[in-house]
Amino acid sequence: MSQAQLAPQRSDVFLRISAHLAQRTDIASALEAVADEIAEVIPFTHADLCLIDRPGWLASYEVGIRTRWSRARTRVDVSPIRDLLTGKCDYMLCDNAMQDPRQTFKDACSEPIFNHKLRSRVHVLMKVMGQPIGTLNISHSTPARYDADTVARAQHIADALSPYFHALHTAELAQRATQFEQEARAREEGLRRGALELTQALEQEQQRIGMDLHDQTLADLTRLLRDVNKEGSPEGSELARRISETIGDLRRIIDTAVPTLLELFGFAHAVRVHLERAVGIEAIDIEVTDQTNGAADRLESTARTALFRIAQEAINNAVRHSGARKIDVNLEQASPKGLVMTIRDDGCGIPMDLPRQSGLANIRTRARLISAQLDILGENGTTLRVTLEEPS
Repeated sequence: MSQAQLAPQRSDVFLRISAHLAQRTDIASALEAVADEIAEVIPFTHADLCLIDRPGWLASYEVGIRTRWSRARTRVDVSPIRDLLTGKCDYMLCDNAMQDPRQTFKDACSEPIFNHKLRSRVHVLMKVMGQPIGTLNISHSTPARYDADTVARAQHIADALSPYFHALHTAELAQRATQFEQEARAREEGLRRGALELTQALEQEQQRIGMDLHDQTLADLTRLLRDVNKEGSPEGSELARRISETIGDLRRIIDTAVPTLLELFGFAHAVRVHLERAVGIEAIDIEVTDQTNGAADRLESTARTALFRIAQEAINNAVRHSGARKIDVNLEQASPKGLVMTIRDDGCGIPMDLPRQSGLANIRTRARLISAQLDILGENGTTLRVTLEEPS
C-alpha cells in the first residue's frame, strides 16, 4: 500500500486516538486506551511514555509488557534514553538495543531490555510549546524492525499524544503536591500531639523520681541518721554496708534520669548494662549485638538519647510483663545513614487492650519525635523494630 493510500487510514487512527484520550482522566488508562491505535501505526512488543516527573527524574507508563521502569522513578542519568533527554540527539533508533552502547552503558537502568529482549527500539521527544516533557518509546523483540520512516511515524504519534498527557501529568503532579501538603500537616499535628504526650510523660517521670528519692533514698538516710544518734549505734562495718546500699540505690535513680553510661561507654554497652540490671537474678537469656560498628553513637545527641530511652522502655516491658525467657537486642545498618534497632523476646506477646498511657505509647511518641519508623509485632513473643534514617 502506498503512502498516499496510508494517509487516510492514519488520519482515522489519530481521530480515534483523540476520541479515546478525551474520555480519560489518568495517564495509565489513557495509554492503555490508545495502545491498539499506536500498534496500527507501529507494531510493538513494548511501548512506554517517559515523562519528566521532576528535575533529573522520569516516570514511566507502559503497555505491552510491564517492567521495572513503571514500578519506580528513574534518574535521567541512568536512563537508556538519556542522550535524547540531554539534547545530544533529536531521536534514537536502535537495530539491536541489547548491543547498543547508548542504551546499555555502565549502571544503565536497562534490565528490561535484556529481560524481554527489546531489540528494535525507536525514541522520539514529546514537546509542549516547544519544551520537552518526555519521550515516546516503542520497542520490538525482532531486530532491525524499525527504520527512518518509523521515526517519522513515531514523532507524529508523540505530537498527537503530548498535549493530552502533559495535561494529565500536570494534574497528577498537582494532586500529588496537595496530598504531600496534607500529609505534612498531619505529620506536624502528630509531632505536636507527640510533644505534648512526651511532656506529660516527662512530668510523670519527674514525679516518679521524686517519689523514689522520698520513699527510698530519703527514708534510708533518715533511718541511718536515727540509728547513728541513738545508743548502741550499728558497728562501722554494718553502717558502711547500709550506706553503700543507699549510694547504690541513689546511683540507679540517677542513671535512670541521666544516661551517664551512654555518654561514657557508648550505646551498645549502655543497652547491655541496662538489660543486665533489668533482668537481675531472673533466669532470662540476654544478648546485645551491634553489627553497625557503633553507628548509634554517631547519631545526633537527641536522636541517640531517644533511641536509648526506647530501648530502656522496651526492655523494661519485656522483663516486667512478658514472662520472657530470652531477650535479644540487635543493631544493624539498613543503609549508609540508616540504623535499625530490633528488640525481640519470646514472651506472651502484646495484650489487645493496652491503656493509652502505657510504656508502648511513650515509645511511639519518642519514635515520632525523631522521625523514626516503629513496627511492633506480637506473634511468638514481641518484636519491636525502630528504623531511623539520619538526615543527610
